[in-house]
Amino acid sequence: LGGGSVLIIYLTLFNNTTQINAQGINLIFFVVCASASTIIYTIKKQIKYKEIIPLVLGGIIGAFIGQFFLKQISIELLPKLFGVFLIFMGISSIIKTKKSVVTSDKMC
Repeated sequence: LGGGSVLIIYLTLFNNTTQINAQGINLIFFVVCASASTIIYTIKKQIKYKEIIPLVLGGIIGAFIGQFFLKQISIELLPKLFGVFLIFMGISSIIKTKKSVVTSDKMC
């Protein structure tokens, strides 16, 4: 569960912000943080630009696809889908953590 997810949950549950507005606010925070991180890691020469080009292109394509589907989803359904997404991501994270713990135990 990343900071952006926590921000969206806070804004929707405790600040009565609509889901769409909360996601927009989260994107503003993300762009600022990502820009600062990119500058810092570029100065440290830790970014391999040739390797990230496919990821950037995939992100741009995904954003356009997401925007299309967002227009098709009702305002009432969006928070429920977001909740299901968070549950799925949480379970996925737990499974990955358990696998890495099992793998590291076998190495000892």
